[in-house]
Formats: sequence, C-alpha cells, structure tokens
Amino acid sequence: MSVSDFMTKNLVVAQPEMKIFDAVDLMKKNNIHRLPVVKNERIIGLITEGTIQSAMPSKATSLSVYEVNYLLNKTTVADIMVKEVQTIEPAASLEDGIFKMRQNNIGVLPVVDGNEMLVGIITNNDIFDAFLKITGYNDGGTRVQLRIPEDHKGILADISKLLADNDFSILTVVVNRKELETVIELQIESRETNQIEKILKEANYDVFEAVFMSKKV
Repeated sequence: MSVSDFMTKNLVVAQPEMKIFDAVDLMKKNNIHRLPVVKNERIIGLITEGTIQSAMPSKATSLSVYEVNYLLNKTTVADIMVKEVQTIEPAASLEDGIFKMRQNNIGVLPVVDGNEMLVGIITNNDIFDAFLKITGYNDGGTRVQLRIPEDHKGILADISKLLADNDFSILTVVVNRKELETVIELQIESRETNQIEKILKEANYDVFEAVFMSKKV
C-alpha cells in the first residue's frame, strides 16, 4: 500500500502572509492541528498548534494585553512557520512514511509530487486508519489466530484451500513472526465462528483465539 492510498487530498492550507489569528481560526473551523504553508502550489513551510503556542508571549511577559494583541495581529504565518519540512512522494510505500515519521519524531508528512507540488498530507491518524483497514478491524466477521511452531512453507496456501473447500472467504491475513513461532491472524467473512474453529482444529492447526467481530459503522 502506498502513501497515496491513505493521504488526505482535500487540503486546508495557509498562505505565508496570513495572520496568526486567522490561521488559528482556520484550524478550529476545520478541526485540524496543522496547516501546510503554500506559495504557488508548492509547500514552503508548516505551521502547527505547537509552533503557534511557542510564538505566544509568555504569561510572565511585562507587555499589556493591548501590546500582546498588537504584536500577534502583526505576526504572520511566515514569521513562525517551520521552514525545513520533511515531505514524501505519493508513490512511496506506507511503511516508508511511517519510518520517516518515526526517524524524525513527527506526526505529519506533506505529500509532494515529482514537480514539488503539494498533492496531499498524511498524518499519524491516517496511519492508524491504515492499520485498522489492513487488519480488517472494521469489516466484521470471524477473527482467528493460529500458532505455527516453525516455518512451514505453503502454510498460507494450505489454510486458504481448507477454508475455501468449506466455503469460507478470507478478508485479511496478518503474519507476525516471533522468535520461536509464527502467529497467523485471519479475518474471515463469516459469523460461523465455532464451525471455523472446528474445521481448523480438526486439520491439526493450533487455534488459540477465534472470536466474532461485529462490523464497525
């Protein structure tokens, strides 16, 4: 899966000359926490709730309320935005996006195409949504976890055939390799949890969890 599969394409952006108060209002109106700063459709910076908070005068300041408001009314997005912005291309893998966020300790990546044009943005919340989709959390059905004690070539093909022969369809498969065993998690499009567990156990698979999950709206 690529970054383009999960990035937000309907962007809310700020212009460098925008006043800070206007940027705050724009965030509140759209219930978002950061704004790409764009000039000629290219990203030149990023402004977040954190950068805005850092720009606010300290409570210990000797300035009056009027002086503080005067300064903030003169402050533009360009004055406080982050200028060195990490970006990613839409064709990059989702894993590359996650790795880049982790390496740079950030929660957002503007997405730019080959011409450096801003085409989207991907955030940590988008990553969470991607995880839920990959694991089939929202799809409902029966979730089964199997312990496979050692590497078994063709095991996924064998399991798929067994379930298909019994008229069950697999929605998602997640393989988690541990030190001494492999855990295979299947999301199966069926409410017949007990029947699925029985079929797998009779085929000598180590089923350590089989639960029905209702479909999320």
